Amino acid sequence: MKFTYKMVQIPPNIVVSNKSKTGQDAADYLESVVNEWAGKGWEFMRVDEIGVVSQPGCLGGLIGQKETHIVYYVITFRKET
Repeated sequence: MKFTYKMVQIPPNIVVSNKSKTGQDAADYLESVVNEWAGKGWEFMRVDEIGVVSQPGCLGGLIGQKETHIVYYVITFRKET
């Protein structure tokens, strides 16, 4: 059995309204993304975080800029091919 994989980047933070008291907003957001891709034939696998280090450019290095660390979140889907 062979699979094709798809990674969908999601925001690291989800903005919610003050009216939301259930704490369910993140789950609802993820559910909507997963259902959207499931409707296109993709099977949900997991949510991962990926750390990326960005080095300063030549000028940035000269003025003392440090490397930056950014965390991205992706939902992994697969589809049988």
